[in-house]
Amino acid sequence: MYSSLPFHSRRSPVYSTQGICASSQPLASAAGAKILASGGNAADAAVAIAAALNVTEPCSTGVGGDCFVLFYSNQTKRVQALLGNGSTPEQLTLDRVLEAGYGPENPLPPTSVHTIPVPGAAAGWIDTVATFGSGNLTLREILDPAISLARDGFPVSPIAAYHWNNSIDLLKSAKGASSIFLCEGRAPKAGDIFKNPDLASTFEQLAKEGKDAFYNGGTIAHAIVETIQQLGGFMTRQDLAAHRSDFQEPIRTSYRDMYVWEVPPPTQGIAALIALNILEAYPSHWQHFHDAEHLHGLIESLRLSFAYVSRYVADPLHHKIPVAELLSKSFANQLANKISNRALSPKELGPMNLSFSDTVQFCAVDGNGNACSMINSNFVGFGTGIVPNGCGFTLHNRGLNFSLDKSHPNVLAPRKRPYHTIIPGLATMKNNGDLYAAFGVMGGFMQPQGHVQVLSNMVSSE
Repeated sequence: MYSSLPFHSRRSPVYSTQGICASSQPLASAAGAKILASGGNAADAAVAIAAALNVTEPCSTGVGGDCFVLFYSNQTKRVQALLGNGSTPEQLTLDRVLEAGYGPENPLPPTSVHTIPVPGAAAGWIDTVATFGSGNLTLREILDPAISLARDGFPVSPIAAYHWNNSIDLLKSAKGASSIFLCEGRAPKAGDIFKNPDLASTFEQLAKEGKDAFYNGGTIAHAIVETIQQLGGFMTRQDLAAHRSDFQEPIRTSYRDMYVWEVPPPTQGIAALIALNILEAYPSHWQHFHDAEHLHGLIESLRLSFAYVSRYVADPLHHKIPVAELLSKSFANQLANKISNRALSPKELGPMNLSFSDTVQFCAVDGNGNACSMINSNFVGFGTGIVPNGCGFTLHNRGLNFSLDKSHPNVLAPRKRPYHTIIPGLATMKNNGDLYAAFGVMGGFMQPQGHVQVLSNMVSSE
């Protein structure tokens, strides 16, 4: 039957006047919505979602990983960034890794204890609430929905059950994992009620003791260091105590009528901005949207942006990154002309990184127009799968992103943060600073591509 109703997707848009939360899990989105209804703002709600996702999708995320935040204040029209990513232990050197038989052609395995930098999510959550939150709710109130899900149990979703089941071998072999995440040797099935009382206790300790519980001599900090050292790792109490969330000015570019904002290096957010600059300079980008010529420009712009990012992006405390040059419109014009003239060489494009990871991206907007775009990850599934004794969460393996090539800017070194794939996104209007969208995608090295596709498709459909 013919209908004049336009079909945009399988889902109808959801409208709200009092705020809205979006995540990969309905129970987590409901946790954020509860915080908004209790007087919290977008930042408070985002942290509640992050904690609830740790409970309901531990196969992707958790407090044992890292997080990044872009927060938009509707009152000031300002966007701020929080980088919640940790550094390697001070005693973990490249020579030690090379002497163990690893190298550029033989990278560390995902289960290696040497792939665990200091987890930054716990500090990131607490600092997000303290810096961007409403002040109306305590951290305990914000974490309460997640604590209830962990202690009382929740029905496992089909997607989580699928990924959980794919990690059975890891969970059976990783220290401390099987007793927490497996039920009589199997992963929970869709609809099974799963409980994690150890994680509930971890969140209660965070709420009571703050960052000290995780980083400065608390029970969680002790368990992390003890577990890693038992497995031959080098993390110490001093490594945890030295961790700080990094507040930075976000990077941005102009795209049509808006500014697009990303978290600065060592994340790969700059790749999305470079690609958007190239696309805007590409002559036929808007005249032939979604035809072969447009797709050619889209693909090549992303290949170029990844090539430059893979050469330059590393911890800026260890390596100077030419951010202004890479984001200049003149640089984009040069690259767009090369694409138009089919003048790109394989050497210029360089190799593509086909690695993958599991991540959760989520956003919240409150009734006052503030927005929080946040992302949290273990990196590869359950990360290393290693569970600190009594804590209920796995430790991530973000250190896999280091290069073991001595000449590369992103080479592994003590107290250094690795190249990071996870990136939240946010866009504001150029003319008045109003929010256009808080957005993001999941999928490791694909994320800059996802940002470009999502945003350019949103703009083109208007």
